[in-house]
Amino acid sequence: DGPAGLRIQPEAGVCTTAWPCATLLAATWDEDLVSRAGEAAAAEVKENNISVWLAPAVNIHRNPLCGRNYEYFSEDPRLTGVLAAALTRGVQQEKGFYATVKHLACNNQEDSRMEVSSVVGERALREIYLRGFEAVVREGGVKAVMTSYNRVNGVYAPNSHDLCTKVLRCEWGFDGVVMTDWDATGMGRGSSAAAMAAGNDLIMPGSGACKRDILRGVRTGVIAEQDLRRCCGNVIRAILDSAIQREYAPSSP
Repeated sequence: DGPAGLRIQPEAGVCTTAWPCATLLAATWDEDLVSRAGEAAAAEVKENNISVWLAPAVNIHRNPLCGRNYEYFSEDPRLTGVLAAALTRGVQQEKGFYATVKHLACNNQEDSRMEVSSVVGERALREIYLRGFEAVVREGGVKAVMTSYNRVNGVYAPNSHDLCTKVLRCEWGFDGVVMTDWDATGMGRGSSAAAMAAGNDLIMPGSGACKRDILRGVRTGVIAEQDLRRCCGNVIRAILDSAIQREYAPSSP
């Protein structure tokens, strides 16, 4: 019931819970509690016939004016990493459900986030801005990663082979699906073709312009056949391993 006894009806077709935000979860310093919050979120994901949860977000609190600070855990990279990894394990405790850590990397402001370049030295990048992501990959076993809109040292994050392949896959051992943020490529931003070559498997949400850019990239050698095979393989494996696919797959004759 709402104010003065008014009954508030939920929007038709929306079945979601207002979970405590990441900053509040981080304030508990309670790894077990955060893991149980992940388990509860996974139950709701399952109820809504979804396999992939687009969380946790582990960017760092740098400025109190950032419009999505509530979605991020902390200004401390270790606290962020430990609790985000716990949330991830809770979500993924049942086979076939995926958490998605985001936004890789240095998405620490909302103002002009599609144009800004985060200029960061190697030590600060490793010790502060990537540490939470590393923990969620290594300690949380996260199965999906979302890249960010912004540029990092002049290169759009989805187009950064260093971030998406050298660090994420080669150093940390990530073997899941990498996706772009929605409309992060095209429209004068990063290249869809270069994003796939750099290590992204999904260009979200996809468009005719993205397809044309990818086909042009194949013709011009921006994307190699092995890049396409990697993208397709990662996506198909994720689909076949998903809980929803198993739920609705035709039974054997």
